[in-house]
Amino acid sequence: MKRVAKILLFIGALVPVMLLVRGMLAGTLGVNPAETIQLQTGLWALRFLLLTLAVTPLRRVSGWNVVIQYRRMLGLFAFFYATLHLAAYIVLDQYFAFDAMMGDVVKRPFITVGFAAFLAMLPLAITSTKGWIRRLGRRWQALHRLVYVAGIFAVIHFIWKVKVIIGEPVVYAGILAVLLGYRLVRALLLRRGPSAATRPVPARPRAS
Repeated sequence: MKRVAKILLFIGALVPVMLLVRGMLAGTLGVNPAETIQLQTGLWALRFLLLTLAVTPLRRVSGWNVVIQYRRMLGLFAFFYATLHLAAYIVLDQYFAFDAMMGDVVKRPFITVGFAAFLAMLPLAITSTKGWIRRLGRRWQALHRLVYVAGIFAVIHFIWKVKVIIGEPVVYAGILAVLLGYRLVRALLLRRGPSAATRPVPARPRAS
């Protein structure tokens, strides 16, 4: 059953990119297909990042330990869509003009923050395997707290990109605030002494 669920999740997570490919082939991505591809891949990177961050609170609040099995896959799909988002910018927007891209990173804050979010996700994807978990030991969990940085930078990148603080950007910012706020409150409570209500559910470490 677990294997079937993971296969279904894997297929479902690929649906957005398959729809983009179909749209490219059918010519239905609008007057600016490059911008549509960049926007959609960026949005899905952010959505999967938030889903990854939601796994631990959901597990602790609901007691559904089974959800922890899907956290690494969700995190890797966040990185997958972030990589597509960056690749679309490099290939479809800048046409491999790396000098211009470096200028963008320096001069345009939303690109600077977006690139920082990608760089924060890169070591998380690299060290997401069981082998890296064993090699890094306790340092693995400390390293994977970079996911919080990636989430904050990704939300800021989106808000600065669309230049509005209403609607969808606010929804994502609110979700991120709740997910990080839960962790902060729990950490403060644990400092005062763990209780039955706040003690973590035992499980093997996965991606944060």
